[in-house]
Amino acid sequence: MVCQGNPVSEGIAIGKVMRYEPFVPVVDNTAIAGEKIPAALSRYEEARSGAKQELEELRLRLEQEDPQKAKIIKAHMDILFDVAMEEEIRDEIAGGKSAEAAADQIFRKYARIIGRSADERIRERASDLEDVRCRLLRNCMGIPERNLAFLAEPAVVVAKDLFPSDTASMDRRKVLAIVTEVGGPTSHTAILARSYGIPALLGVKDALSLLQSGQSVIVDAVDGKLIVNPAGEEEKAYRRKAAEFRRQAEETKKYLDGDSFTKDGVKIEVELNIGSANAQEIDAIRHTNGVGLFRSEFLYLGRETLPTEEEQYKIYRRVLMQAGDAPVILRTLDIGGDKKLECLQLPKEENPFLGNRALRLCLERRDIFKTQLRAALRAGTVGNLWLMFPMVGSMDDIRKAKGVVREVQRDLDCEKIEYNREIKIGIMIEIPAIALIADLAAKEVDFASIGTNDLCQYTTAADRLNQNVAQYYQSYHPALFRLIRDTVRQFDRAGKPISVCGELGGDGLAMPVLLGFGMRRVSMGLSAVARAKRIISRLDLAQARDMADRVCQMETAGEVEAYLRDALKDIV
Repeated sequence: MVCQGNPVSEGIAIGKVMRYEPFVPVVDNTAIAGEKIPAALSRYEEARSGAKQELEELRLRLEQEDPQKAKIIKAHMDILFDVAMEEEIRDEIAGGKSAEAAADQIFRKYARIIGRSADERIRERASDLEDVRCRLLRNCMGIPERNLAFLAEPAVVVAKDLFPSDTASMDRRKVLAIVTEVGGPTSHTAILARSYGIPALLGVKDALSLLQSGQSVIVDAVDGKLIVNPAGEEEKAYRRKAAEFRRQAEETKKYLDGDSFTKDGVKIEVELNIGSANAQEIDAIRHTNGVGLFRSEFLYLGRETLPTEEEQYKIYRRVLMQAGDAPVILRTLDIGGDKKLECLQLPKEENPFLGNRALRLCLERRDIFKTQLRAALRAGTVGNLWLMFPMVGSMDDIRKAKGVVREVQRDLDCEKIEYNREIKIGIMIEIPAIALIADLAAKEVDFASIGTNDLCQYTTAADRLNQNVAQYYQSYHPALFRLIRDTVRQFDRAGKPISVCGELGGDGLAMPVLLGFGMRRVSMGLSAVARAKRIISRLDLAQARDMADRVCQMETAGEVEAYLRDALKDIV
C-alpha cells in the first residue's frame, strides 16, 4: 500500500511504526472492599513515586537543553506533591474508592475550581493539572510511558499531529521519521523536523487508522510517499536510494562553511534563523553570515512569567558576541496567530491570524514592548544588532513603532544607561498592503525582510495551518513572486538592504528566482544552509534573471513549480 503526503523535511527512512497517541485514562468508579484499602493506598504511593521518577528524568534532561521547559516540569512535580490534594486523595481511598478513582476525582475537582477563575493565566493552569492527572493515573494502571523522550528503539513516529508540548522532549536520535495526518510546510512540526534534519511526511490521510505499531514502512520524504509493508526488493531499492541521499547530504555538508558566491562571482549573504538561542543555535552562527531572523517570541514561550529585561539582555548579548561584526536581526515579539503565551492573558479571537498580534499587540502593550526594546538597545553595544518589527501593515505602524524606540532611548538617556545609538530599524514585509507601498516604506526604514509564510497566506487568503484549504496556500503562486519582485526593486532603488527569512529563503527551487529578482541576502534554518550554498554556487545571475522573468509571466503555481523542477533538475 502506498499513501501520499506532503514532504516537508527531505529524507528517506525505513523502519517500524510507533503510533503516538495521547494516553486517555478510563477510570472504574466501582467501590472497593474494606480489606483492599491498604493495597489501594500502597498503589497510590507507588504510582506517585513512578510519576516522580519520570518527571525528574525529564527535568534533568531539559535543564541541559531548555531550562525554561525544565521549570514547567518542576511545576508539575509541585502539583504531584501538593499537600492538600494528597490528603483528599487519601481520604477518598480510605472511604472505599480505588487509587485511580480517588486521584481522578480530586484532580478533576481542582481543575474545575481553577477553570472557573476570573484570571485567564490561572485558568490555564488547569492543563497542567490534567497533564499530571494523566501521568499519575497511567502509573496507577501500570501502563508504561509512551512519549517521544523515551523511545525503546528507533522508530517512525505516526500521529494525528505533533504540538510543541509533544516535541519538547523528543529524543531526536531515535526518531527515524515523522508522519502526521495534518500539517503543512510552515507548521511547527515541519519547522522542527527541518531544524533537526528528520524526514517528515505530513498530511497523510487516515495515517493512524491505516497503520499499527510495529508495521514496516518506508517514508519517502523526497517524493512524498509512505509505503506500508514494502516487499523485499522494494525495500532493497529504497535502501540504495537512502544511501545515495545520505551520500549527497554528506557531499552537501562540504559547503556548510565559507562564503557563498554564484558562478559569476557575486556574493550572497546566507544567514541563520534562530529561536530559543540555545547553545546549538548560537554555535551554528559561525557557519553563516549572521542571524537573519531571531524569533524572540521563543524566549517567551513555555514560561509562567514574562522574561525580564535583564534575562533578555543577557540572551541577546550572548548571541551578538557570537556573531561578532555580522548582523543579528532581532524580530520583536511576534505573538498571536498560532503562537500563544502562557504568561500573557490574551482574549480569544475568531480569526487570530487577522487579529491583534505581533506589532499590533506590542503597540497596545507598550510595557512589554518597552522592556524588550530596552534589553535590545542595551545589548546592542556589544555587536551589530538590527531591530525588525513584524506584522507591519502601514506607514502609521512604522512611525508608531519608531516613536516607541525614541521613548525608550530618552528613558535610557535619563537613566544614564549605555545603549546602541546607531541601531538599524527595519520591518517584516508579510502583509500585502505594505508590499504594495514598498517605495514609501523604504524611505522610512533602514532595511526589510520578507516573511514569505505570512505573505503567502495573506496574498492567497488561505490559513497556512488549515488543512482544509492547504491546496489554496501556494508558495509558488505567480502573484506572490510578483509581490516579492516589486518589493525588492523598491528597496534596491532606495539603496536599502532586503532579505527573505520565510520558508522560501531556504527553498532550493525558489533560490534562483529570488536571486534573479536582485535578492542578495537569504536567511534559513541550519539544516538548509549547506544546500543553499551549494545551489548558489551552481547558479549564475543571468540564468537566474531569466528564470525569474519567466516565472512572473506564468499563470499558475503548478506551472511555476513544474518549470522550476525541470530547469533545476541538474542543480537542485
